[in-house]
Amino acid sequence: MSDTCFIKALDLRRFRSHVAFSRSFDGRPVAIFGPNGAGKTNIIEAISLLSPGRGLRAAKSEDMAGRPDPIGWAIRATADTVDGERELAVSIDLRTGGRRKLTVDEAPVGQAALGEVLRILWLTPAMDRLWIEGASERRRFLDRTTLAFDPKHAERSAAYERAMRERNRLLKEGVFDPSWLDALEAQMAEHGAQIVIARSKTVDRLRDAQEGASSAFPRADIAVVGEDSPAVDDLDATQYRQRLADSRRRDAAAGRTLFGPHRGDLEAIYKEKSMPARECSTGEQKALLISLVLATARGICAEISAPPILLLDEVAAHLDEGRRASLYDEIVDLGVQAWMTGTGPELFTALGSRAEMLELASPDSVAD
Repeated sequence: MSDTCFIKALDLRRFRSHVAFSRSFDGRPVAIFGPNGAGKTNIIEAISLLSPGRGLRAAKSEDMAGRPDPIGWAIRATADTVDGERELAVSIDLRTGGRRKLTVDEAPVGQAALGEVLRILWLTPAMDRLWIEGASERRRFLDRTTLAFDPKHAERSAAYERAMRERNRLLKEGVFDPSWLDALEAQMAEHGAQIVIARSKTVDRLRDAQEGASSAFPRADIAVVGEDSPAVDDLDATQYRQRLADSRRRDAAAGRTLFGPHRGDLEAIYKEKSMPARECSTGEQKALLISLVLATARGICAEISAPPILLLDEVAAHLDEGRRASLYDEIVDLGVQAWMTGTGPELFTALGSRAEMLELASPDSVAD
């Protein structure tokens, strides 16, 4: 047993710009630097695929295959975990149907099993507009955070979405057969209630993790809004199911299901200023995001006694020197293996010998 959790070896084959990449690591944070197009983001995207879902870019499998001959790709990692050394692999052969193959210790597994081995969090420049974009992006952020605590959250969410899409289709076609709709609504009620509860628990964990923490980043008072479903304390799948049944005609007229976790949104307030995140400056919005990622890491460390892996793409470039040093101090204090990208080594000077430095030169094929 170990109280550490980090990637100790990473091997990429034909993954985007990396025809072949192989390297060992010792558990310290990893600072990846080099010119634009060197493949820095490609490395941390590969690591993100060792967790449930489609990775930090949400890209199609064929788009991640190396060019000019995109026959497939493979990612393999050796991880030091709370259960000892584990081997994780994700690969795809586009010549034979293009279905991803996932294994843990050489045994085929489902997506949720990856989340049981490694808890992986990420922050990318594309997320900088999170607080001013549509609700779907904030909902995705909340669900990724929830997934870090509860690896089965993705399966429940997928099951809920499948049942809802089928119900919407039947209602749109004017099919009100209760034998079909009752079964679908039972699935939506069961999984929907679990999703609402899991999100609420995640919000509570993040609030607790921010309280009393010494951090240079602002506290965010967060809440889930807009689900228009029963309060968590009163949540009952039977009542949820009845409400779906009662709303069939209304949903048919609207062409969609008008309430449920698929309509949820994440609201954040800059606590010290009592200011909604959407009204904060660009720098404050970024700081609130970093604060929530660090709070998630603290919460995971407290709950499962093992740190998650952080993927922080270009995070240093958006912070002043003081905040940058504070971020590095917090990462080291948490004991997490954070993978950070940047254009030059000067962005990571404050880390000193506390991190491994990985310099990338020009890409082998295409840019990141």
